[in-house]
Amino acid sequence: MATYEPGSFRDPDSAVFTGDDGAVLRGLSERAAADWRRLAATAFFPRLVAEGKVVGTTEHEPARPGDVPLSPRGAPWAAVLRHERVPIVSYPYEWPFTMLRAAAALQLEVLGAALDEGFSLKDGTAYNVAFVGARPTFLDVGSFEPAAGPWPGYRQFCQTLLFPLLVSAHLGVPHQPLLRGRVDGLTPSEVRGMFSGRGLLRPGVLRNVVLHSVLERRVTAGSERVKADLRASGFGTELAKATTTKLAALVAGLDMRRRRSTWSDYRTTCGYSPADDAAKRAFVTEALAGYRTSRGSRAGLVLDLGTNDGAYARLAAEHADHVVAVDSDELVVDRLYRQLRAEGSGTILPLVVDLADPPGGLGWRNCERAPFTERVRPDVVLALALVHHLAIGANVPLPEVVAWLRSLGGRLVVELPHPEDALVRRLLADRPAGLFDDYRRDAFEAALAEHFAVDRQQILPGGTRTLYLAEPKP
Repeated sequence: MATYEPGSFRDPDSAVFTGDDGAVLRGLSERAAADWRRLAATAFFPRLVAEGKVVGTTEHEPARPGDVPLSPRGAPWAAVLRHERVPIVSYPYEWPFTMLRAAAALQLEVLGAALDEGFSLKDGTAYNVAFVGARPTFLDVGSFEPAAGPWPGYRQFCQTLLFPLLVSAHLGVPHQPLLRGRVDGLTPSEVRGMFSGRGLLRPGVLRNVVLHSVLERRVTAGSERVKADLRASGFGTELAKATTTKLAALVAGLDMRRRRSTWSDYRTTCGYSPADDAAKRAFVTEALAGYRTSRGSRAGLVLDLGTNDGAYARLAAEHADHVVAVDSDELVVDRLYRQLRAEGSGTILPLVVDLADPPGGLGWRNCERAPFTERVRPDVVLALALVHHLAIGANVPLPEVVAWLRSLGGRLVVELPHPEDALVRRLLADRPAGLFDDYRRDAFEAALAEHFAVDRQQILPGGTRTLYLAEPKP
């Protein structure tokens, strides 16, 4: 049976659902279908699709009349579109600064191209954009409509993209926790309260935050009349074009404020000897290559937990179709994204995720934006130099850590630093004596055996870390 995407129900003219064959489909009302046919005849739309900036879209002919469900409001669809599938869905509260900025820039580029041919976007939310590897792609084809005045998506754009960028760039406040709690983003009055004194004069704040918050308090039932008056006075598409140009210049000039973080120098301080590093890479390579041997095909998705500079994510990309590389340190993920974007990578998706507190459901009925672990179902999990951070740094008992790794599904490559390892001793240095006496190799292996069948294990040459390759038990 076709099933509707839980996050696609607010627009009465368009909704996304999954077909019987797993295809990503979009139903259109009569009005939206007419807009779509005009859109398909433009020059900008097929150009952006060919460049990968807008999701590939074609009109879909159902094999049988019953293949297309009624709309969530009970009406039949006038037309159905078929979209290319995005391999992994991610959300703005999982993106580092530069990814969020790239999403904002893309949305403005798409809007600018549309305005040049008499089209606009009916909204401006960050959720209109997804990433295929390091490449941002605009998804909401149902958002295109004939231009008829000021851009109606300006407020959403500010709340879900511009405001988080301004707060991060000017105040050094990470945007992820702010967006994670609000599917509609940050309100103008909330952001206005974060700025004071000379901060109000920073680029973009006075016009887009202060003035916006004043207008927010003055909103009345006459707002639609004001829009009509603006259109009648000639402030239509040209006003939207000017706004788009100014926003694009503002977004391009914003950058991360922070330059150092806890783990930004990990590669030089992690303590691996050349022999340990070589042995670890050989073990992981063999485990990834062995997936093809045992399954008959390469892995579809590898999840690299605690990726840091992405060294093992890159290794995994040689043996898998897609890699999701996560770390809780935004700065290291941002650096990795910049490198991947420069390389044109379409395989590795870097995300900011606190594994001790991963994103859950958000929005209407907590289903509008799915939890991280529902969106990412890997064939292989890499948990390298991670267990001690969860067990000691986050105080998660070893059996809980292993049970969580099993819940992710897939083959597991996991590294256990022993209690005598230098990094483990560093973590234990400021902990009460005896609190983590159960952090032992035998305890970890007992927990591992409960949920996995260990294919092989190897102690690294330095003698303080063990690698395991394990298959999940049914």
